[in-house]
Amino acid sequence: MTTPGDPPHPAQTEHHAPPPVARLTIAPHTDTARRLDGLWWPHSTDLLAELPELLAALPFDWPRITHATVNGTGWPALPSHTLVAGHVVRLRRTTGRQGPDTICLVSSGHGRWDLLIIPPTTPEPEAVRMMAEMARTGEPTPA
Repeated sequence: MTTPGDPPHPAQTEHHAPPPVARLTIAPHTDTARRLDGLWWPHSTDLLAELPELLAALPFDWPRITHATVNGTGWPALPSHTLVAGHVVRLRRTTGRQGPDTICLVSSGHGRWDLLIIPPTTPEPEAVRMMAEMARTGEPTPA
């Protein structure tokens, strides 16, 4: 029996978990051009849910991202744009290129950054190893 002074039952207590943190590794800066600028290990293939965390985790010296293009068949259809932190980000999904999934982040007039996407279902030890190698050498190791 519950009395008016008893705390609520655990099932009735509202729980607010913090949003997931973006799992992102940026390659070390060098003067040599490279094909990939980093690795991103999203929690899901829901780009609309994942993109805000990804963009918030980018280095502070990167300009505002205005376009994002994901390549790969694991991504559902996307709207043409979304709002992230009050700014429009144009979205595009391509499926024609063979190879691993990537996301190309573009800042109009400032450049582009290409990130290899580690599939969300990748086992944690494998994904962590890939991210550590990217941080150390600037090159990913195969999944």
